[in-house]
Amino acid sequence: MRAIGYAQPGSLDRADALIDIDLPQPVPQGRDILVRVKAVSVNPVDTKVRGGAGPLGGADWRVLGWDAAGVVEAVGPLATRYGIGDEVYYAGSISRDGSNAEYQLVDERIVGRKPASLDWAQAAALPLTAITAWEALFDRLRVRDAVPGAAPAVLVIGGAGGVGSIAIQLLRALTDLTVIGTASRPETGEWVKQLGAHHVLDHSQPLAAQVAALGLGAPGLVFSTTHTGQHLAEVVELIAPQGRFALIDDPDVLDIAPFKRKAVSVHWEFMFNRSLFETADIEEQARLLDAVADLVDAGKVRSTLTEVMRPISAANLKQAHALLESNRMRGKLVLEGWPD
Repeated sequence: MRAIGYAQPGSLDRADALIDIDLPQPVPQGRDILVRVKAVSVNPVDTKVRGGAGPLGGADWRVLGWDAAGVVEAVGPLATRYGIGDEVYYAGSISRDGSNAEYQLVDERIVGRKPASLDWAQAAALPLTAITAWEALFDRLRVRDAVPGAAPAVLVIGGAGGVGSIAIQLLRALTDLTVIGTASRPETGEWVKQLGAHHVLDHSQPLAAQVAALGLGAPGLVFSTTHTGQHLAEVVELIAPQGRFALIDDPDVLDIAPFKRKAVSVHWEFMFNRSLFETADIEEQARLLDAVADLVDAGKVRSTLTEVMRPISAANLKQAHALLESNRMRGKLVLEGWPD
């Protein structure tokens, strides 16, 4: 089968950073399903792993990709959720090779049904960011539980990125909270507004004063999706006492000591946690993806797709990684279809 991989991790400027390769087609065992991949999207984790992690388990190649939409081609002997021909979407596991291949094995317990109203590219844009946003908002921040005395509002830092784009929509669809999003450019600010944010702030400027100027009071909930280290002092200032703060990125230093005075709880979301450790509630990822599909098909949430590249190839994937590393992405970039 065709795939895209690398033998040695490193920077994108190397000729062998990502190359077209041929691999044996895998066979599903246990609760795995084999998916014929139709479209894949790129995420920051792709560039991080490519830059520093080699092939898994002594293999010759590492295949990246943690977002996909496709068709079930075969099922393992213990698989019960899906049958051959079912259309699915998922984000896979960081401990296994990924979706940058014509066929991929994935545990059915982390796979959702593809939203019927979306095409392959639109569906592939959603899984990883939807899981991340859902877990951060509802499992970690518990946004449905009020913070005593705080404004019923949530601040989403980095509202125009992949995770921020779906987080804003989930908040609007599933809560009554006032949603404050941030962006730094006119086009990304307009995007955040279109997604449903009640207010849009400029995160290139101090955030605490901008939040105070809204006249809402101190929000009890803050979700930081990017450049957390740059914004942490502002978050300490603007968040309500006993508030809850979640982040997903990897700042060089995360000094949470200043939160102590306000008794703020800090939550670090990692959406691969359930699949990596095969937690007792691993199937929650399948259920939440199904719930997102229901919201999409009901017209309450839309795909965050903003750009499609065709076909799925090493050359196009290198371009996609370069765009990610520019830190100027809006929404999600998807690669669709294999070369004829």
